[in-house]
Amino acid sequence: MRIFDGFGQRISLAMAGKKSPWGGGSDDGGTGDTSGGSQGGGDKPKGPRNPWLPPGGTSDDGRRAPNIEDIFKSRGPEGPRRSGGGGGPGGPNFRFPQRPGGKSWFPLAVVAIVGVGLLATSVHLVAPQEEGVVKTLGNYTRKMEPGLNFSAPFPIETVDVEDVEGVRSVRIPGNNNQAKLILTGDQNLVDLSYIVRWNIKDLANYKFRVVDPIETVNEAAEAAMRAAVAETQLDETFSGQGRAAIEMDVRERMQRTLDGYQAGVRVLGVEIEKADPPAQVVDAFRDVQVAEQNADAARNQAQGYAQQVLAQAEGEAEAFDKVYAQYRLAPEVTRQRLYYETMERVLSQTDKTIVETDNVTPYLPLPEIRRRSQQPVTTVTAPEGQ
Repeated sequence: MRIFDGFGQRISLAMAGKKSPWGGGSDDGGTGDTSGGSQGGGDKPKGPRNPWLPPGGTSDDGRRAPNIEDIFKSRGPEGPRRSGGGGGPGGPNFRFPQRPGGKSWFPLAVVAIVGVGLLATSVHLVAPQEEGVVKTLGNYTRKMEPGLNFSAPFPIETVDVEDVEGVRSVRIPGNNNQAKLILTGDQNLVDLSYIVRWNIKDLANYKFRVVDPIETVNEAAEAAMRAAVAETQLDETFSGQGRAAIEMDVRERMQRTLDGYQAGVRVLGVEIEKADPPAQVVDAFRDVQVAEQNADAARNQAQGYAQQVLAQAEGEAEAFDKVYAQYRLAPEVTRQRLYYETMERVLSQTDKTIVETDNVTPYLPLPEIRRRSQQPVTTVTAPEGQ
């Protein structure tokens, strides 16, 4: 570094002389920033001042050589911003803007943030289909109706808002591929899957009377369904009318059970989605169904024939009653009319008729006469000229 200092001194003197802007010689006025051209004991060193040397910084010969550490000393992560030498906005000397009175805005900012937080936890807007419950220090105190409501700030009071009019549903079993076998009243098994629809009737009871309201609804539905199917025959569970009766019975049983628990739940309806025999006996069950359908068809056919015969007999009896009523009014006329009608009906079905009377030919060729009467008449025309 000494070599470079001497070289810089000679360049500076050659270009600027004694009036160098770097200062030098005896004309510098004793700035203390001189080069190292002279080694005299009490004389001031001659030459220009080192520009890299901070004011007042000297060495043994009156000046100090620049160091790269000095160049970067006030920059980078070890610069004045982190060590306290800088005054940038990110350094340790950063301060909030001051109010006109000279005080800091920091306390007011903290108060404003706290006030906004308290206001946000104290004002509650409840939708028309919702209700809220207020807990004071963890204990239930009151309800919140739809509209704008206020409460003490958190954590003094906390508010839970729920949709009380929305319809909620639960499917049993949860997986459609899972079998739910239930025993019927005639000791048969049926695979049932159904949906229960419900909503919240009392929000306070719903929140604080039972631990898990949804699980309570599931268990109540399963218990009610098993009890209702146990009083029903297998065939009734497959028919539409039987399903409707089971659904109504299950809904009533569930509501009574949940009201007994004070669960705050209203059962809206139960819908049976599937009612099938167990998968292991589906083929045999289908064969039984086919046989029962054939038996029902034969039974219906027999009942139809019986009804037809009965209707015919009733019609004949009614006709006989009418004839008897006329017979009582005129016995002789009615007797002759019946005789003629009977003979007409009988003789129209025979080919020969024998009459035992002296004035009538014993044999009447009635079929031949009828045949001749039905044959077309042919006309014979003679040829012309004869």
